[in-house]
Formats: sequence, structure tokens, C-alpha cells
Amino acid sequence: MQIRVEVFGDVTAVSLAGEVNSRTAGRVEEALLPLVTGGCKLLLDMCEVSYMSSAGLRMLLLLHREVENKAGQVVLVGLQEMIRDTMAITGFLDFFRDCKTVEEGLELLKAYEAH
Repeated sequence: MQIRVEVFGDVTAVSLAGEVNSRTAGRVEEALLPLVTGGCKLLLDMCEVSYMSSAGLRMLLLLHREVENKAGQVVLVGLQEMIRDTMAITGFLDFFRDCKTVEEGLELLKAYEAH
């Protein structure tokens, strides 16, 4: 699992590459949770995530709850079809906004004003 963090103005973009499973979900969580601050804008680039297990879904749900508690926003980008289908079937997509490209995600987050 590779994790890369970049900042674009007031948006923090985190790129993940590899599998998010029971071995790696904890590492991803440790990288993401410190980025959750009041009114944060997080873009999670998952273009290179080839697989996500239930441990990865749990990690995303925890992230969603933390961001929501801090009045922030998180956008998922580039979900592979199989991951997106799983998230849709299980209702996880109800918690997230998702975009096809990083550019679309950045535009969506730039338009977001923290309340």
C-alpha cells in the first residue's frame, strides 16, 4: 500500500495505491485521521486501489464519521468498477460524494464552504 499526501490550496489530497485490506486498512486509517480537522476538505484518490475488503469499507465509514463530526467534506475519486459496485450495493456510496477524476473532485471541494 502506497499513500501520498498533497495539498492543493485548502484541499488535502490523499492518493492510495494497492489493496485496502485487513493488513493495510490500519495504516491508511493512521495516515488519514490526523488530516481530519475542523472544516477539512479531503480528496481520496483511489484510482490505483485494486481491491478493498470489508476492513477497508469499515475504515472509510470511520473516516466519514470523523469528517462529518468536524463539519468537513470528503470526496472519493476514481473508484474501480468492482469497488464502486460493492459500495453501491452495501449503501456506502450514500455517505460519500464520488467523482471520476481528481480535477472534478477538486472543483467539487473548492465549491464547498464549511459551515
